[in-house]
Amino acid sequence: MRKSDAAMVMRILLRTVFVIATIAACAIDMSHRCVVAAQNPPAASRGEPWLTWGGPRRDFTVSVSGLANTWPDGGPTRVWGRALGDGYSGIAAEPPVLYTAYRRENDDVVIALDAESGKTIWETRYAAPFRNANARGVGPGPYAMPQVVGERLVMSSGDGQILSLDKRTGKIVWTHNLYDEYSGTRLQFGYSAHALPYKDTLIVLAGGGGVLARWTGFGASGAIAFRQSDGAVAWQNLTFDNAHSSPMLITVDAQPQVVALLAQEVIGFSPDTGQLLWRHPHPTQYGLAVSTPVWGPDNILLVSSAYSGGTRALELRQANGRTTVRELWHTPRVQSHFGTIIRLGDHAFLSSGMGPAFMTAVSVKTGAIAWQQRGFARAQLIHADGKLVLLDEDGTLALATASPERFDVLARTTLLKSLAWTPPTLVGTRLYLRDRASIVALDLAAAPAGRRSQ
Repeated sequence: MRKSDAAMVMRILLRTVFVIATIAACAIDMSHRCVVAAQNPPAASRGEPWLTWGGPRRDFTVSVSGLANTWPDGGPTRVWGRALGDGYSGIAAEPPVLYTAYRRENDDVVIALDAESGKTIWETRYAAPFRNANARGVGPGPYAMPQVVGERLVMSSGDGQILSLDKRTGKIVWTHNLYDEYSGTRLQFGYSAHALPYKDTLIVLAGGGGVLARWTGFGASGAIAFRQSDGAVAWQNLTFDNAHSSPMLITVDAQPQVVALLAQEVIGFSPDTGQLLWRHPHPTQYGLAVSTPVWGPDNILLVSSAYSGGTRALELRQANGRTTVRELWHTPRVQSHFGTIIRLGDHAFLSSGMGPAFMTAVSVKTGAIAWQQRGFARAQLIHADGKLVLLDEDGTLALATASPERFDVLARTTLLKSLAWTPPTLVGTRLYLRDRASIVALDLAAAPAGRRSQ
């Protein structure tokens, strides 16, 4: 080889090494930036992540401070907004990533978004054929939020599917169909319950179980615990008519129990075996019980449904593995249709009613109605920094304070337009909202001292 040729080869090799080194350095830098972003999210989004249904404690309350006490005429600061497909899925927030789901033709789509910009990170689309009995008014869903459980997302679809996805890529790891595999209660208005993470399992309400299971107990699968890792069944038990409410974990005198509001009753069962611990009637027309139960430190369980179900308070006591249930009161005058119920002290606050809706305060111990006030359509509530953040189905967003004595609206603005049934998600001072057409991020932070909000 001539010296000139050797020199040319050497130059090519050096350039190649330089390019490879540059690419590697950029990759390392980008990886570092991603890690730093995950560990150090912007100040507005620092706070308890909203990973599962109901937020950090499954009760729609958030520990945060620094929210503004009022908003300017145009509403709180808008960080970003974008179009999103049909659906009601809640928004899981694990900054710097958000997760939700929407409908595209006959499929459900789980989507990961950048929390700071709303840009799509990944999408996973899968077949979920379902037609709601009120197709024109409600649509085919999806109705449940993708929950963050470890390194996975857990999703439910209206056709009875349960899926586990890799949260980083959206790849589906395992899936089950509660109707086809376990003879679950086929809900004409769509499956909407959220799985309950417990130890290394996901506890799911399927209902049904078939005629043989109801008569003999053999093959009972009303409640199922799937292993989070691979979807294998850890246990299955019980038969019942399922509804739309999500199960929750409570502790009754040191004993863990799963509470489930069903079509015609409320039950408690063991999260380790599915063994029935107690049951109590709570009849609801058409089995349309939707709202999540509320549990308090005084061992009082509050359940509520519309369609003549009303609100009921049960006192639970447990000794030597046996639970006793005492009904404290029931009133048909307070009915939570699909909204959240916030318990503060000895009172519960909710949007009550199906037609005209009333913001309502009711005593948890006696059932006495402290007050009812008009002014909003049916609404979802969360509680943070001593205030209620309210989103009604017409898209009105409001900030309010509530006590047993009064309900005061501090600020309100018209924000969404397409049937806003989804509860808000709040992380730090960053609020995420959606309706059937769009998703938006707002900053609810108070203006720094000495500067008025614009």
